[in-house]
Amino acid sequence: MTSSGFFNPEQVERQVEYWFDLCEYDIETAKVMLVSGRLLYVGFMCHQVVEKGLKAAFVASQKTFPPRLHALVALAQRAGLYGNMSEEQRRLLDTLEPLNIECRYPAQKDLLLASLTQARCQELIIETGDMLAWIKIQLSKK
Repeated sequence: MTSSGFFNPEQVERQVEYWFDLCEYDIETAKVMLVSGRLLYVGFMCHQVVEKGLKAAFVASQKTFPPRLHALVALAQRAGLYGNMSEEQRRLLDTLEPLNIECRYPAQKDLLLASLTQARCQELIIETGDMLAWIKIQLSKK
C-alpha cells in the first residue's frame, strides 16, 4: 500500500485474486452443503460468494481495502456496479441480503428452512455463479 493509502497496480491484482479465490472456495462449499442437505448454509455461502465478489470489484475500482460491510446493495453501489445490474441481479442481492445474518443466527429457523428448499438452493447456486461471472466480466472491461 502506498503512503496515500491506495494499492499499487500489483497489489490491486493480488487483492482481486485473493477475493476471487475465496469466492471459488465458497461456491464449492455451497454445492457441498446442497448435496449434504445443509440448506441453511447454502444461502449463507451464496451470500458470501457475492459479497466477496463485490469486494473484489471494490478493490479493483477504488484501489484500496474494501469496507467491512456485508450489505450487498451498498457494496455493489460502492464498487460502481449496481447501476449496471439487471433487475434479476438486483433481486438476487435482495434475496441473499438477509441470509448473511439469518443463516448464522436463525431466529426463525423453521420458516427460513421452508423457503430454502433443495430446488431453491440449486437456483441460488446457479444465480450466484452467474453473478460472479458477471462481476468478473465487468472487471475485465476496465
